Amino acid sequence: MRAVVVSHGEVDPADVAHVRGADLIIVADGGSDHVRRWGIEPHVVIGDLDSVAPEAVMGTARVERHPREKDQTDTELALARAIASGADEIVLVGALGGPRIDHALANALLLAGIDRASARVRIVHGPMSMRLVRGGERLVLGGKEGELVSLLAIAGDARGVRTEGLRYPLDGETLRLGSSRGVSNEVSASGAAVSVAEGALLVVEGGALAAGSGQQPKP
Repeated sequence: MRAVVVSHGEVDPADVAHVRGADLIIVADGGSDHVRRWGIEPHVVIGDLDSVAPEAVMGTARVERHPREKDQTDTELALARAIASGADEIVLVGALGGPRIDHALANALLLAGIDRASARVRIVHGPMSMRLVRGGERLVLGGKEGELVSLLAIAGDARGVRTEGLRYPLDGETLRLGSSRGVSNEVSASGAAVSVAEGALLVVEGGALAAGSGQQPKP
């Protein structure tokens, strides 16, 4: 089952394509404004509802209200709800951007907290997508030749990183937590992929590499 979680961050006009036709649409609080503007009726609205107008949730099949003082963000609650509902593929839209950089960072870090057996989760914003590859896994990339790929260690150092079809190859090397070495690589051949032996990598795909960025990782 494919679920979409719509949060209250910035959205791209193309993001609506991920929402239409989803088996389960879960809105995190103020994300209701996005789906209302798109003319889409969600299945569930979840959160403390402090950022949503009452009319935005009228007619919704289910509203799950939580106290404002809680230990999880509305987006984390919505993601947990999607997993508990049996979704094996989850797309997060509206999870980035906006004035709350703390929320954007927390949403990106949510990828690291999901059990690998629970669901495949990715964050999207227009042409950009963000996924996680864990130790012992190999992730096939979706980008075309010339598209940007950044690899960031997210749970301590990522060891044994190997890439295929990227302009700046890595062959069993370590990307250290807090290092920018993996930023601004790019797809150079079809079937590009990345694997990691130990740790976890945040894989950011999408967009063209800006000329003169100077961020290419050195082998």
